[in-house]
Amino acid sequence: VQLQASGGGLVQAGGSLRLSCAASGRTFSRYNMGWFRQAPGKEREFVAAIYRSGDTRYYKDSVRGRFTISRDNAKNTVYLQMNSLKPEDTAVYYCAAATLDRGWPPRQVFDYDYWGQGTQVTVSS
Repeated sequence: VQLQASGGGLVQAGGSLRLSCAASGRTFSRYNMGWFRQAPGKEREFVAAIYRSGDTRYYKDSVRGRFTISRDNAKNTVYLQMNSLKPEDTAVYYCAAATLDRGWPPRQVFDYDYWGQGTQVTVSS
């Protein structure tokens, strides 16, 4: 599985960005998908996850209500819509695929088997 993340950029506080993650292969609909982020000097942290069918989502507390994870299994793509962005959201954002079912919600780095290359999100104050 290859994952290609895109959509990052520089935005002012209060603005919005939409990240996309395109996956290769024909079994995308079998994977739970997640977004993580990593700020300089910090560990990679969970942001959001979506169940393989798309009908169940889970969020980190600090982004719930501002971020929305979604997927289009026909396009092999998962999205992260980020609204009301804050400077503390600044990080490299990574998408990830969990090809094995290790339970729900998959919030740990080790729950995922494949990672995209990351896309930088910078929120200015």
